[in-house]
Amino acid sequence: MVDMDSDLHIRRIVHPSGRIVTGRIVRLMDGYPREVRIGQPVLVAVLAAAGIAGLLTAVLRSLLSAGSGAARRRFKDLKKGPEYLVTPVRLRDTAGQLCEVELHGHLPQSALHPADHVQLTLRPQGDPDLPPKIERIVNLTTGQLLTPRTATLWSHLGPPLLLQAMLGALLVAALVAWSTLT
Repeated sequence: MVDMDSDLHIRRIVHPSGRIVTGRIVRLMDGYPREVRIGQPVLVAVLAAAGIAGLLTAVLRSLLSAGSGAARRRFKDLKKGPEYLVTPVRLRDTAGQLCEVELHGHLPQSALHPADHVQLTLRPQGDPDLPPKIERIVNLTTGQLLTPRTATLWSHLGPPLLLQAMLGALLVAALVAWSTLT
């Protein structure tokens, strides 16, 4: 009786350990969403500073008119964090090994295709079980330099809330400075 399992040559998929890997794209897997973790102390500090400016704005608004304010996002929604697209990418490196890396964020639809010759700059992720993350792609087939972008804490909070938080922090600093002078 012949053992068929011993006759199979299954190539292992490895996570590259080098910072720069050159190879050919084998497959772009289906992407899935992953959430950016948000540290609660940072969020509380930003919201507290924004709240101070918000109080001043509310007082001024009530004195000047009876206009309604814009809808505010809840703490629970802000704490959840933004999601970004994770696309597992398989490539065959110059040594012939099948490697898996992760592409975080979005790229133009026509940026990468199977069989494209690429040079990837990689960064390890916090979890050693996860494949390294692509920081930069040089598509040697098309000559394109690609940098995937993901959502960040700052893009999730948004310019209006961040400007309000800066105004609140400036108000607190001014009050502290004024109270030390008097």
